[in-house]
Order: sequence, then C-alpha cells, then structure tokens
Amino acid sequence: MSDFSYRLTRTIAAPVDTVWQAWTIADQYQQWSYAEAGSVHLDVRVGGEWSAAIVDPEGNRTELGGTYLEVQPKERLVLSMQTPMGETAMELDLTDKGQSTEVVLSQNCGSAEERDMAEQGSTMLLDSLTAFLAGRA
Repeated sequence: MSDFSYRLTRTIAAPVDTVWQAWTIADQYQQWSYAEAGSVHLDVRVGGEWSAAIVDPEGNRTELGGTYLEVQPKERLVLSMQTPMGETAMELDLTDKGQSTEVVLSQNCGSAEERDMAEQGSTMLLDSLTAFLAGRA
C-alpha cells in the first residue's frame, strides 16, 4: 500500500452469501449504497461494467462507474472506478466467519485528498451496509 492508501476492516453479523449478494445484486446494492433509484447497473464478471449515481446525505450527486477486474464469488471483488478525481481500483475481500463475515475494503489513491475522500465514502458505505444487513437478520 502507498502513502495514499487506506484499508478498512469490518465484521458484519451476516453470512458471507448475504454480504456477497448485497454487493452484487443491483436492487440490494441500491438499497444501502446511497445510489439513486434506477441508476445501478452491475454486470458482475471480469470485464463486466458497473455504474451508479450516488447521492450523499448532503444531496450531492456523483456518477461512478468502471469495470470488474477480478471476481471470486463470495471472496473477492476488484473493480476499477471512474470518479470525479480520476480512475482508481477498489478491492473488496470477504472472509467467511460462519454467521458473520469479515469485510476488508482497500484502495490506492493518487493523493492525500483523494484518499481522505475515498476513505470517508467507504466508511459511510460500510456503515450503511452493516445497518442494511442488520435490518434483514
């Protein structure tokens, strides 16, 4: 990892199948990811494209998208991301802990500002994912 990287680790009280589906099924992803209704497209396969229009709690809308670079079902997703600050890749690693899942989200960024913004956004995503899955338990 570079000086402009972050790594977030969270244990979520949901089986790995459930966490994987939340990340890879568009209607589920839309419910927790701050995505605008109808904007989520997920073609979860290597080379497949994804896109979503994210609306943060302050009402700011950001178009995100990219391609899946690596797909290991229920274990790992690596996806490129086109953001307003440029292109980057985000890694999602899942570890099956039985009735819970360890989620590790990491990203290398081009600057401290980009890293700080990305880490803040990823923290919001993990908080929202945790709440979404707790509501389904």
